[in-house]
Amino acid sequence: MTHPVDKHVGQRIRHRRWLVGMTQQQLAERVGIKFQQIQKYETGANRVSASRLWDIADALDVEVAFFFEGIDEGGKREHLGVPSDLMGDKEALDLIRSYYAIPENQRRHLFELARVLSDVA
Repeated sequence: MTHPVDKHVGQRIRHRRWLVGMTQQQLAERVGIKFQQIQKYETGANRVSASRLWDIADALDVEVAFFFEGIDEGGKREHLGVPSDLMGDKEALDLIRSYYAIPENQRRHLFELARVLSDVA
């Protein structure tokens, strides 16, 4: 049975990889492993060792702590008013990537529009 922490770490690896626009193959090459191993990490089927997580963090340009954000002390995912699997949703991550590709001044306007629309809904 997959441990909730292993699953969460895998989802955070996938989340960051998608945000930076990297394929499983590209990440695997940077870390020096096969892409199938990345698949297993991302599903939580295999645990990521400390040294491998260090290498993955380096390849994805984040601190190791990034992979544990959103976990409470019991190993359960926190719910902050959004579905718990939001960061595992490719469409949501594509939207975030697209949002940050917009020039900052236009992005602020889009953010304000989204805030107004969510308040109306």
